[in-house]
Amino acid sequence: MPSSDSPFYDALVVGAGPTGLACAIEIQNRGMRAVLIEKGCLVNSLYHYPPHMTFFTTPELLEIGNLPMTSIREKPTRTEALKYYRRVAQYFHLDVRQYERVERIDGKDGDFQVLTVDRRQRPGCHRAGKIILATGYYDLPNRLDIPGEDLPKVMHYYHEPHPYYDCEVAVIGGKNSAAIAALELYWTGARVTLIHREPQLSDKIKYWIKPNIENRLRNGEITGYLNSTVEEITPDCIRVRTPDGVKMLQNDFVFALIGYHPDLEFLRQTGIEFDAETERPRTHPQTLESDRPGVYLAGVLVAGMHTNEIFIENGRFHGARIAEDLAARLR
Repeated sequence: MPSSDSPFYDALVVGAGPTGLACAIEIQNRGMRAVLIEKGCLVNSLYHYPPHMTFFTTPELLEIGNLPMTSIREKPTRTEALKYYRRVAQYFHLDVRQYERVERIDGKDGDFQVLTVDRRQRPGCHRAGKIILATGYYDLPNRLDIPGEDLPKVMHYYHEPHPYYDCEVAVIGGKNSAAIAALELYWTGARVTLIHREPQLSDKIKYWIKPNIENRLRNGEITGYLNSTVEEITPDCIRVRTPDGVKMLQNDFVFALIGYHPDLEFLRQTGIEFDAETERPRTHPQTLESDRPGVYLAGVLVAGMHTNEIFIENGRFHGARIAEDLAARLR
């Protein structure tokens, strides 16, 4: 338990992504104190995007706190976004505790105790009147649940292509991340096989990427297996079930880029209830307060398993709605 002289915050935000930062800014702008607890680095999910990634949106739609964002081209890059959000944290003097993981949230509305562990395995405890969960979903990859998935050569995140030059690389997935990875690996000299369980690639692939990946597949420069599934991964090959039967493919590395999901176990431990039919957490439609009094959800968590509905562009406005409710209760 915390000592009586432990700092007390009006709100503690779990997650220092763009939505979490926006929540803290809105709370501070209304004269309240906020602290952010982040298990990784600032905007950790964006940091793990591929280094040369370009956003689908324009700079003004990524802005928070009315602080302008600029980019060299029409659409900002990952590097420009990271620089922008660092500037946001500095400009608003946000209290961000990086590399500290929330283990448990005890207490009740008006007096929560948040138990944490930092990167040196030192325990901590923070006191706050309200809790805002803005943890996103990118940290937990969807799994294939097949033999060999935990081999060292299997990765669920793609960063850059250079280490895979002159290697046999399989990319599993048919959406934007898989398409970008397959193209970059091919351009860098890897022999790439793209495997997707659906009969065609996703329509949600960025419009300047989709024709490129389709042309590489059509020309055989990237080998494609659509309507196919990987059944097993071994140290030197993968077993793929295709419409033409089972094929054993020589393989050095596998990128399983089949999506991500929120940390449902942590949410349930925190007292967040989900609607069985919609798979969405139960929250107040305006304030975004959950069934556990004093605990709010922000960003993609509001959509539950429907992670393609909320992005930075619309999740950034959740902070104002939550902060308005907090301010009204403190008046």
